[in-house]
Amino acid sequence: MPFLSFSIDPGHPSYAGHFPGMPITPGVLLLDEAMHRIAVAEKLNLQHCKLNSAKFMKPVLPGTALTLHYDCRPNGNINFEIKDHEESVVALGAFAPKR
Repeated sequence: MPFLSFSIDPGHPSYAGHFPGMPITPGVLLLDEAMHRIAVAEKLNLQHCKLNSAKFMKPVLPGTALTLHYDCRPNGNINFEIKDHEESVVALGAFAPKR
C-alpha cells in the first residue's frame, strides 16, 4: 500500500474559524489533501472522481505530521487512511471513478 507524508500549515486560513482558541483541522481539508495527493501520485484527473465514503476518527491539530496510506483497487476505487504521528487512524474513506 503506497503512502505519502504531509502536514497542514498551522497558518492555513481555515484554522481561524475552526475553532478560535482551539483550532482543529477541518475534515474537508483532510479529504482535499488526500484526494489531491493521490491524484498527483497516480496521475488521475479529479474531475472524474467522487467521494464514496469518509469517516473521521480523531481530531487533527494544526501542523500534525500525517501519513496518507491508499490502495488502488482493480475496479478503480481508491481506499485511503490518514494516520497521525502515533499511527492512529484520524480519517478513512474511499474515492471512486464517476460512472
